[in-house]
This record gives sequence, structure tokens and C-alpha cells, in this order.
Amino acid sequence: MLTPELLRRIRRIELRTRRLVHNAFAGAYHSRYKGRGLAFSSVRPYVPGDDVRAIDWKVTARTGEPFIRQYVEERELTVMLVLDGSASVLFGTVDRQKRDFAAELGAILAYAAISNQDKVGLLIFSDHIEHYIPPRKGRKHILRLIRDLLLVETSGRGTDMGQALQTVNRLLPAGAIVFIISDFLMDSAAYARQLALTAQQHDTIVMVLRDPLEETIPAVGLLLLRDAETGAVQAVDTSSAAWQQAFRQQRAAFVQERAAAFRRAGVSEVDLPPDGDVVRALTRFFRQGRGR
Repeated sequence: MLTPELLRRIRRIELRTRRLVHNAFAGAYHSRYKGRGLAFSSVRPYVPGDDVRAIDWKVTARTGEPFIRQYVEERELTVMLVLDGSASVLFGTVDRQKRDFAAELGAILAYAAISNQDKVGLLIFSDHIEHYIPPRKGRKHILRLIRDLLLVETSGRGTDMGQALQTVNRLLPAGAIVFIISDFLMDSAAYARQLALTAQQHDTIVMVLRDPLEETIPAVGLLLLRDAETGAVQAVDTSSAAWQQAFRQQRAAFVQERAAAFRRAGVSEVDLPPDGDVVRALTRFFRQGRGR
């Protein structure tokens, strides 16, 4: 239900993201994603100084006068936001859940795409496909995207990223830009193959949602930890030096394996800082160089 308060919230997000995009990295986005190439536009009479390699010899032979071919840049690209909606993203210990952070990221990326005349779509997944919006353009479309980023409630608790990427590969034409926004809290074997296939067809960028408590658990004594996706509960003694060391080692091994999976797949990664400065992270990424 679109209540007046929700409409005001959507409008605030639209105004904020539009300002951020125009002020921070609109040019950097356009520079990285310049389009597919050049498309034929029209022919015009040759004038001295024109490149003779551009002469259209068929039209020239037919008219008896030299004509050259004109081209325009194929600007329009297709951007797809693939958003993790599993139970593990409904967690946050700072000032918001990872899901809220993902919604902010999605809104900024969507507005950057729309501002550059690109089409943008949205796919939200858990252990199944929860929600899909085909890529389109226009202000009404982006307002719908922002609304759904904020409002769509998922029913699944688990994560099946492989199925989500398989769906993306089936629905999108080759050469799209795919942003995957997830905490990637799963065995990399569950998504590695489909991630590699996606990267073969599209310019694929991963964005890892993080929370400080998932990386470092303070020594506060006995804790009951519950797996958000399976519901399994385990009691741990966080004051134990042996447990803390084992946790750090396990965490480091998990991060290394995830990074290795990204490298093998050939995807790019946006390094999201712990302070949540999305604009700085995206600006740095867009300025790194042109995507495929």
C-alpha cells in the first residue's frame, strides 16, 4: 500500500540519489560504460577534409557524387540489479540492516543508469526468484524500482544464487551490465559455475554486503548464535581465546575462498567500505576504467 509517508520516503530517496549521481559520479559512470560501439545513422555529401575511408561507395556510384556514412554512438545499455533477499541480509548492528544498505545501493545504481539513458531492471532472490522487473527506462520506472527495493517482502529464508544467475542469463541479451548485491554468506561452490557463465555473457560486478559483527565478535562470554537461514542455534563462549582464534581463521579462509571464486569467474568487485560511504566506493570503481 502506497501510504503518504511511503510516497514521501520514495520521493526523498529519489531526490537524494539524483543529487548524488549528478554531483558525484555521473561522468565517471558514462566514461566506464560508453555503449556498444557505433551504429549507422545516415549519409551526407562529402566535403573537403572528410575522411575518405568513410565514403559510401554504393551511394556514391548510384548518385554520381561522393557521399560519406555518418555514425552515432550506441548509448543504450541494459543494467540488471540482482539483489539478495535471503534472511541473512535482514541483519544489522550499526544503524541499518544489510537489506536497507542494499536498497540504497540499488537506488543509486538505478538512477545512474537512467540518467545515462540506459535501461535498468531488478531481480530479487532468496532460495527462489522472489521478484522481477524487466529493464526499462523513465522516471515512473525508477520510482517503481525504488518502491520495490524498499517494500518487497521475501518469503524464502535460504539463498540460491545459482538459480538467480541462471535466470538472468536466460532473460538478458548478451552484453548487459549485471550488479550482484549480496552478503555472499554461502559456500562459493553453490554459485561459482553460474557466476562464471554470467561473467562470460555480461559485464558482471559483485558488491559484498558486510556487517562488523560478522567479521569480529567481541569477547562477551556465552552467546547463543542462530543461523538466520536454517534456524540452527549454537552456544559459543566468545571469551575463549581458542574460540576467537578459530573464528578468525575460519573467517579468513572463507573470505579468501570467496575472493578466489570471484577471480576465477572474472568478475569485478566494488569494495564497499565499513563506514558505508557508498558514493566514494562507486566513484572509485567507475573511474577505474571502462567495462566490457
